[in-house]
Amino acid sequence: MKINIRKATLDDYSAVCAVYEEIDAQHRDQLPHIFRKSDGTVREKEYFLGLISDEQVGFFVAEVDGIIAGFGHVMLVNAHDFPILVPRQYAVVDCIAIKDGFQHHGIGKALMAEMQEWAVSKEASAIELNVYEFNRNAISFYEGLGYQTYSRKMNKKLM
Repeated sequence: MKINIRKATLDDYSAVCAVYEEIDAQHRDQLPHIFRKSDGTVREKEYFLGLISDEQVGFFVAEVDGIIAGFGHVMLVNAHDFPILVPRQYAVVDCIAIKDGFQHHGIGKALMAEMQEWAVSKEASAIELNVYEFNRNAISFYEGLGYQTYSRKMNKKLM
């Protein structure tokens, strides 16, 4: 299986939306109190166009035999300007998704490597991400790439 990682283009919109739908369904199934099915497209074309045209965002697709097998996007963030915070620019992996049937073939690893390379080229001091606790496979994947938990977001339902 030859994996080709490249920057996303507007021509990738429909294929990327199909992958978004798969990952969105997983989140809806696990967290129905947070996620719901969209009444329209899973992501608006303008949203996608905004991401792929923003210099502060790296949006990459993984192709296998001409098929979009997954994607990932990472963005640059500057730390808040508070006196107690060290000024820094870091990268945040906003989303990574691999299409069913293409998982466990190194595609996620290749996408993460590309996003990390992009972050380094933008002089980011670190790369961060968020992952839901239900997604044990993703947590294991990230830990295998050297990511460590340093913060935890907690929630308490009130209604």
